[in-house]
Amino acid sequence: MADISVKIFDMELENPVMPAAGPTVKDGQAAHEAKEGGAGAIVTKTISVEAADVPRPNMAQTKSGFMNSELWSELSPKQWLEKEYPEVVKTELPVIAGIGYSADEIKKLAKQVEPFADALELSTHYLGDDTSPVVESIKAAKSVVDIPVMVKLSPQVDITTFAEAAEEAGADGIVLINSFGPTLDIDLKTGKPLMGSEDGYGWLSGEAIFSLALRCVYQAVAAVDIPVIAVGGISSGEDAVKMIMAGAEAVQVCTEAIINGAHVYGRIAEEIDKYLEKNGYSNLEEIRGLAQNNSPEEANFKTIPPTVDEEACIGCGICVKSCVYNAIEINGDNIAVIDQDSCEGCGLCITRCDFDALRL
Repeated sequence: MADISVKIFDMELENPVMPAAGPTVKDGQAAHEAKEGGAGAIVTKTISVEAADVPRPNMAQTKSGFMNSELWSELSPKQWLEKEYPEVVKTELPVIAGIGYSADEIKKLAKQVEPFADALELSTHYLGDDTSPVVESIKAAKSVVDIPVMVKLSPQVDITTFAEAAEEAGADGIVLINSFGPTLDIDLKTGKPLMGSEDGYGWLSGEAIFSLALRCVYQAVAAVDIPVIAVGGISSGEDAVKMIMAGAEAVQVCTEAIINGAHVYGRIAEEIDKYLEKNGYSNLEEIRGLAQNNSPEEANFKTIPPTVDEEACIGCGICVKSCVYNAIEINGDNIAVIDQDSCEGCGLCITRCDFDALRL
């Protein structure tokens, strides 16, 4: 087995997979379920100074992924402090406590939550251009606690600008991304929006936002020297590995756990381990930041047709259907053949091949 443990600040994690702040960590019992499911740490659902009044319905699986109009915790801070946090601590896993949303609210909550947490995760869900609300929230938390403070960023801000501002303000780490939106979906039977929010809007999460999240993580890692934790559309070990290759220290999972249950944390961790073993890596440090190191210095404008591994190709024809340049055909031996003159090197066929038969 490979070593998939990670150390973030003073927190020792057996694996880099943890829940993201959301419904799957809504209380102490859910935290224990996450531990049993294989999580390496616990991130608690974000609380604010008052319990949230959440519109219903507030979650839906959609064609593009998953949509929600969730807010912060429906439980009061009093209940968290008296019952839920003490129960979370009993998991004996590292605890990252989510709090929000304004600087004043965060300052009030941070000191109260500190005895139960190894680190704080600040949620502001700020979408504007001015970094000051995020900066002020970080400074507010740092002024009253001695534990590490991380801030969660939205994909709808300039990632480099906000990441750098967070680091300069004293943030110990960055978590990204929040869900994307607002978005809308409609029930075909009723013609009504799926979400029960006032305007019917929600926020997109799940597999649909993975590539967006990966880009944001990649950008943040390049911009700052503090740890980055990745969240957004992660549903497999391969997704987690890509995030770590982009430079993430660890990953958080929410939508996949909502849909398929808490066991996904352990399953993703096992898939990470299998990837490392299969590819000759002994630990996560050997892949962390690989994408940063392999970043292209300039765009490539040369047409490079893919090559065909004839032993791997089964002649399924998916590449033929996908080629808008009509540059691929299946020959008499049931093997894909590339017309070098017609191929434009777009690369689509490579990503569609399930048998790793097409390569650059």
